Amino acid sequence: MSITVEQLSGNWNYPTSVRFGVGRAKEIGAACAELGMKNPLLVTDPGLAALPMIANAVKSCESAGLGCAVFSNVKPNPVGENVEEGVSVYHEGKHDGVIAFGGGSGLDAAKAIALMVGQSGSVFDFEDVGDNWTRVKPEGVAPVVAVPTTSGTGSEVGRASVITDATNHVKKIIFHPKMLPGIVIADPELTVGLPPHITAATGMDALSHNLEAYCSPFYHPMAEALP
Repeated sequence: MSITVEQLSGNWNYPTSVRFGVGRAKEIGAACAELGMKNPLLVTDPGLAALPMIANAVKSCESAGLGCAVFSNVKPNPVGENVEEGVSVYHEGKHDGVIAFGGGSGLDAAKAIALMVGQSGSVFDFEDVGDNWTRVKPEGVAPVVAVPTTSGTGSEVGRASVITDATNHVKKIIFHPKMLPGIVIADPELTVGLPPHITAATGMDALSHNLEAYCSPFYHPMAEALP
């Protein structure tokens, strides 16, 4: 018996709550409400911002009785200024949560924005060095619903973002446990309209991550449990 992608649908936690299946992007609004949001800010990249999938995500929020605005001034390798602008838009719009929508750039920028809306100083103050993460005010981190559109980065289930320090031309990892999204909506239908070269590149990215985990000499009980 063969199983098509359309038949694959389910929920699991690892430890993030993941909801997988074709058409499940319609649940974005309900997922936001479940995390207590009433007026989320959808963060994505400029390439996706004009596509129907973003308009549909906004409609999903509206159907759930929520407000929703879109912020898309995010570079392919997001920089600190993108995060700062996103934080300003968040506060100006009186938002109470973030929808991280897109590939690695959109997801990373969104998670960093969610981190910084309740912090002071620079996002680079929380670079993953030493005990910097302990300086974060956990109560200030906004809830996140993540909606990945590629298979490559896995940022939707990660506790960090890669943000470029444009002044010093260095990419830095920003880390805190609460950067882990509360709910992931993984809808394969969102990948259908991607350019072929993006699909190929992110597929190889996913393969390299799998090989990295398989070959690593370090032990992690959650990874060890997987075949």
